[in-house]
Amino acid sequence: MNLANRDKNAVWHPFTQLKAAPLPIAIVKGEGAYFYDENGKRYIDGIASWWVNIHGHCHPYLTKKITEQLQTLEHAIFSGFTHEPAVQLAERLLKRLPQNQSKIFYSDNGSTAVEVALKMAFQYWSNLSIPKTKVIAFENGYHGDTFGGMSVGARNAFNNPFSKLLFDVIHIPVPIKGKENETISALKTALQQNDIASFIFEPLIQGAGGMVMYSQKILDEIIALCRAKNVITIADEVMTGFGRTGKFFASDHLQHNPDILCMSKGITGGVMPLGATSCAQFIYDAFLSDDKMKTFFHGHSYTANPTACSAALASMDMFDAPEAFENIMRIEQQHATFLQKIKSHKALIEVRQLGTIIAFEIKTKEHTHYLNSLSEYISEFFIQRGIILRPLGNIVYILPPYCISNNDLEYIYSAVEEFLETQLI
Repeated sequence: MNLANRDKNAVWHPFTQLKAAPLPIAIVKGEGAYFYDENGKRYIDGIASWWVNIHGHCHPYLTKKITEQLQTLEHAIFSGFTHEPAVQLAERLLKRLPQNQSKIFYSDNGSTAVEVALKMAFQYWSNLSIPKTKVIAFENGYHGDTFGGMSVGARNAFNNPFSKLLFDVIHIPVPIKGKENETISALKTALQQNDIASFIFEPLIQGAGGMVMYSQKILDEIIALCRAKNVITIADEVMTGFGRTGKFFASDHLQHNPDILCMSKGITGGVMPLGATSCAQFIYDAFLSDDKMKTFFHGHSYTANPTACSAALASMDMFDAPEAFENIMRIEQQHATFLQKIKSHKALIEVRQLGTIIAFEIKTKEHTHYLNSLSEYISEFFIQRGIILRPLGNIVYILPPYCISNNDLEYIYSAVEEFLETQLI
């Protein structure tokens, strides 16, 4: 029995309606921007394996550093103990983060990084004996699949079965071009309440919501309004961090720094699970007390896993080399050129681009987004051409590893054009 059929007998896959799903593609090898399946077919990883892969699959430097760490210390309890990889990674992240960030709290994925941020914000006010329990978030957002993450995300197919179990959140419109005044008005109304604990946002681009983009200027205005009302701001940089928007963090585009910042996905170069949440000093200070009840009672068995931290340190080494941002700029420029070429295509509603991310919103008769029936056809079209693109309903996006070649990008662009022509028939 081949690997795909063995999988079907034993495995439950995420985000997949398995009753009618085709057999999964069994990947047996990764190299650079490519995957190889059990039949030897090669695929270009056009979405960086769910947005995590930065430098390419099986990069020899990352592999070397992880192997070295495994021979020294594979894991250690992190409550009452510490180790070099965790301390060094925190030091190096703080040098890259906005200047107001002062401490790093480790977890193990993007959802938990967000959960930590929300709990930090809620308990900050609790520790100060100030009754603030409400959160403001953008409509259409996605912040993970734990209960806090689901609560602050959009109410949609992702979390509908749990809707009655989620805590109340004030959702305001996304400030896309032309809707900025509507957003500011809704925010000002929400901020009139005295119990707002925090505002959480995906900076400049909403990922799972359809690669929806908005301007740095309006986000700066929003953060300033929150700060004036003493509301903690949380930047969910799980997708946008580590170069995706053309800067190391999307928050680097801003004049106003968030109070808390969430990281995961690209933090280890895409080779190990790791989450991290940073915070400003005033947040941390509220947890320093003779009262043990003001302790931050949160942790994970694999908090600050040394092997994962060593992978992140190796990835940071690679970011220190000029080639990293040279590749990011190369991809950004190539995307921008293709956007100009394709933006007036009759099958498109819009093309959007920020940094290494480009998204194509395709015209359909359906008004749904994530559950749009075009999605399965899109996936299969590109798979047949040896390209992995996982659409968000009727939205196709390219978000590649930074090592992808110009030729491979051109091949993907050509396939996008070919696909769009099928939508005119």
